[in-house]
Amino acid sequence: MRIRVWGCRGSLAAPGADTLRYGGNTSCVEVRGDRGEALVLDAGTGMRPLGVAMSGDGAARIDILLSHLHLDHLQGLGFFRPLFDPDREIHIWGPSSPVQSLADRISTYLSPPLFPVRLADIPAHLEFHDAPEEPMTIGSLTVRASLVTHQGPTVGYRIEEQGRSMVYLPDHEPGLGLGLSGRPVEWVSGYNLAHRTDLLLHDAQYGDGEYPHHIGWGHSAIAHVVDFARMAEVERLLLFHHDPYHTDDELELMVTDAQRCWGLESSRVQAACEGMTVTFAAEGVSIDPAGGG
Repeated sequence: MRIRVWGCRGSLAAPGADTLRYGGNTSCVEVRGDRGEALVLDAGTGMRPLGVAMSGDGAARIDILLSHLHLDHLQGLGFFRPLFDPDREIHIWGPSSPVQSLADRISTYLSPPLFPVRLADIPAHLEFHDAPEEPMTIGSLTVRASLVTHQGPTVGYRIEEQGRSMVYLPDHEPGLGLGLSGRPVEWVSGYNLAHRTDLLLHDAQYGDGEYPHHIGWGHSAIAHVVDFARMAEVERLLLFHHDPYHTDDELELMVTDAQRCWGLESSRVQAACEGMTVTFAAEGVSIDPAGGG
């Protein structure tokens, strides 16, 4: 299994000179299985360059796993080139709703006046599914989903292959309410999904000094992220969903804070950046911030 980060910014795209190191595109992560399976986690603005890269590859089927339908996780969908290829089969997964189907909710965005092309006019073969309550297989990959603490129906995903796993929790507030130190483990949202994963991509939008002003907004403080990852016995942590107001230099300081919180094994904590690749193998997980081509 191999992953590549195409967007790791939260809330709003933030291009510019101050965000070059970590990137300004919103959430989008590509996952490739050993048999060539193509999964895409979220459809933020990072999906546009991903679509350009995928327009010439041989993946006849693409599965898009949406964590939720906030605009920063959906904004790139209409610019994803494979959607306009009639030979592609694209499956879109997302949190269920008792009120509207996933297709109806997405069509609210992919229709005038918000977007010029209607969902019904997309030439690719589209299928829509509620995020699975039970583990499902896509080729050699096993996918699980679970509801997490964030406004509106929001899910996280766990993807496994050949004994290795990664977990994607881009919008998650595990410290809400009583705080991690006062809550039994089984009460903490997302714990069962993240438990003993090799790699966790987790919301880290706020510094510890910022979080008290944003309690209940659905995002995490650095200390809460690290507490959650250590409690879940995570092997490697990638800070994700960077605040659009945070510059590269500010993110560097947040990484330092997270590593200090983690302690002696601080090398296990990094921040996600655009172009970063992660390769899973029997001997372990390797992370290349430069992407490795």
